[in-house]
Amino acid sequence: MTTMAQETATATGAARTAAPQTASTVRRHELAAFLRHRREHIAPEQVGLPRGTRRRTPGLRREEVAQLAAVGVTWYTWLEQARDIQVSVQVLDALARTLLLDRSERSHLFQLADATDPQPAADCPVVTPALQSMLDQLDPIPACLQNARYDILAYNRTYGMLLCDLDAVPPEDRNCMILSYTHQEWRSSIVHLEKTQRLMAARFRGSMADHLADPTWKTLLKRLHTSPEFCEVWDRHEVMGASPRRKEFRNAHVGRLTVDHTDLWLGPSRGPRMVTYAPVDEESRERLERLHALAQAR
Repeated sequence: MTTMAQETATATGAARTAAPQTASTVRRHELAAFLRHRREHIAPEQVGLPRGTRRRTPGLRREEVAQLAAVGVTWYTWLEQARDIQVSVQVLDALARTLLLDRSERSHLFQLADATDPQPAADCPVVTPALQSMLDQLDPIPACLQNARYDILAYNRTYGMLLCDLDAVPPEDRNCMILSYTHQEWRSSIVHLEKTQRLMAARFRGSMADHLADPTWKTLLKRLHTSPEFCEVWDRHEVMGASPRRKEFRNAHVGRLTVDHTDLWLGPSRGPRMVTYAPVDEESRERLERLHALAQAR
């Protein structure tokens, strides 16, 4: 005969074993319901399909979504039935476009599928119109908004020409660490490149301690590891916090600049911040004014 303690231990162990499966099941059912809801609320005309006279299904049919997303009808049906199947990010991307999801809905789709969106956000809730206006009013002082991953979320005109023509860089590549290893003009504009790379890697490692399970951080780290230069720096295991410091740039349009780097935090430390580069001498100030004038004339 089993004792009460044994029964309790068995039940507790079973609950622990079942918990991840239950969470996964709930996630799949939420995903299925979300897909059905979006499908039923899209008119055929919105995706270039004729409505016809015999349509009984509100919105799109399952086979129409499958055809537009270039996936199998049976597979898509299983997805809406919350079957336990694997979904690739390519398929999720196709479904997001087919179902005309906006940025928030797309993010929700990938979260329900427990997947990392390969398309970085072109906008960010941190970048309000008021913050963009503040950046613009700081001109000719270069200023931008960055997060702890060194993604450049917004910037003013002077910053947009400080290290390269940032407007010409695809949004998914607007990351200071990525640019410091892959973009030749950006690299040549930093006078002390190796030192800067070590500082960024040390700060990135310190910040990543709070995001070890975050897929977006792991994706960026994986991308950076394609650079032997980064691997060498990363293997040092250096850690450093944020601190004001002096920087020197070699701008392609106006020449050498010496500035003081300052981080203005918009929230808790290691979160989003406003980065400013104030000139330390009159020559640098005059050159930044010329750079701003060039940016305005574009």
